[in-house]
Amino acid sequence: MTYVEKVLKNLKEQNPDEPEFYQAATEILTTLEPVLEKHPEYENQSLLERFVEPERVIMFRVPWVDDKGKVRVNKGYRVQFNSAIGPYKGGLRFHPSVNLSIIKFLGLEQILKNSLTGLPIGGGKGGSNFDPKGKSDREIMAFCQSFMTELFRHIGADTDVPAGDIGVGAREIGYLFGQYKRIRDEHVGVLTGRGLSYGGSLARKEATGFGLVYITEEALKTRGDSFNGKTVVISGSGNVAIYACQKAQSLGAKVVAMYDSNGYVYDPDGIKLDIIKDIKEVKRGRIKEYVDRVKGATYTEGCSGIWTVPCDIALPCATQNEIDEKSAEILVKNGVKYVAEGANMPSTLEAIKVFQDSGVVFLPAKAANAGGVATSALEMAQSSGRLFWSFEEVDAKLKNIMINIYHNIEMAAKNYGYDGNYVMGANIAGFIKVADAMMAHGIV
Repeated sequence: MTYVEKVLKNLKEQNPDEPEFYQAATEILTTLEPVLEKHPEYENQSLLERFVEPERVIMFRVPWVDDKGKVRVNKGYRVQFNSAIGPYKGGLRFHPSVNLSIIKFLGLEQILKNSLTGLPIGGGKGGSNFDPKGKSDREIMAFCQSFMTELFRHIGADTDVPAGDIGVGAREIGYLFGQYKRIRDEHVGVLTGRGLSYGGSLARKEATGFGLVYITEEALKTRGDSFNGKTVVISGSGNVAIYACQKAQSLGAKVVAMYDSNGYVYDPDGIKLDIIKDIKEVKRGRIKEYVDRVKGATYTEGCSGIWTVPCDIALPCATQNEIDEKSAEILVKNGVKYVAEGANMPSTLEAIKVFQDSGVVFLPAKAANAGGVATSALEMAQSSGRLFWSFEEVDAKLKNIMINIYHNIEMAAKNYGYDGNYVMGANIAGFIKVADAMMAHGIV
C-alpha cells in the first residue's frame, strides 16, 4: 500500500460520513504521487496526515428570532485548515446543504487555491445551514449578528479573514462586519467583500467571473485561439456566472445558456445580460422570468439538461458535482473543447476523467476560480495600507495573477511528466509551496 493509499484509508475510517471531503482529498492526494517520490522526507514527517487534518474546527449553534417572534436555531462552522503560508482565508457559505463535510472539502481545496495565487494566505472555510432565501432583511440581520457574536472570537485581520460565498453577498457581509466592529470596537480588514464605503475593493464582485475568463483566455491564447466567435454555456446566475458571462461576451463569445436552482434558459441569439442582472441582482427573481422578456428564449425545468446544449466552452459556475460522467460525455459528444470550473469542485472525478481522456482542456476550480480569493487578498493589502486602488489597477493585478497561475500549473504538470494535465499541475504547484512552509515550521 502506498503512502497516499494509507492516508486515504485512514481518512475515510476517521471521517466515514464526509463524502465530499473524502472526494476532494482523493482528487488531490492521488495526483501528488510524483512529488512524494521525489520527497521521501514528507512521509517521514507525516506531512500528508497533517495536510488533510484541519488545524482547528469550530462548530457552534446560531440562535435567532424570525419575524413571527419564533426562535430559530442553525449550525455554524469555521474550519481553519492550514495557516502555513498566511492567515486563514476563505468564504462563508449560507445554504441548507452546508454540513461539516462540505466545509472541510471547501477548506482543503482553499489551501491549494490560495497557494496558487502567489499571495500569503492560508486556507479556511465556514458557513451555516441557514437559508437566506425568503427571509426578510431583518431576519438576515438577526442571523448574521448572532453568527458573528460567536465567530468574532476566532477571527482577526492577521488570524482568519472570511469572505462571502453562496448565500453571503454584500448585504450579509455588511451585517457581519457591523456586528464584529460593534463587539471588538475596531475597524479592521477582518472580512473581505465589504462595501466600497467601508473599506471594500473595486472589482471584488466581478473578480471570480473575470478571473475565470482570464485564465481560460490564456489557455486559448497559448493554442492560437480566442473567445471570439465561441459558443459558451455557463451554469449558475450568481456573481461568478454573471461576470464570467460579461467578460466572455466582451471578448466576442456568445453565451447561450445559464441557470438557477430551478432550471435553465437557452437563448440561441445570446444571453441578454442586462436582463439577467435585472432579474437576479435587482429583483432577486427566478431565471425563468427571462423567457417572458426575451423572444425566442426557452426555459427548461431542472438543471442538468443545460449540459446537453452544444458549446465550445463550458463554464460550470454553480455548485459541487453538477457535471457527472453522463453530462461530461454529452458535452464531449457535442464538441466542447474547453471546460473551466468557476464553482468549487463542480465536476465529479468520473467527469474529469472523461474530459481528460477526450483531449478537452480542463482547468480545475482551485486554479480557474482563484480570482475571487486573489482579489480578496488585494483587498486585505489595501486595508492594511489604508489604500484604495482604482478598478483598472485591481483588474490588471487580477489578470496578471490568473495568467501566472495558468503558466505555473502548466509548468508544474510538464516538469512532473504530465504535460497538459492541469489537475496534476494545479495540485502539485499549490502543494509544493505549502509543503515547503510546513517543513520549515517543524512539527506544528
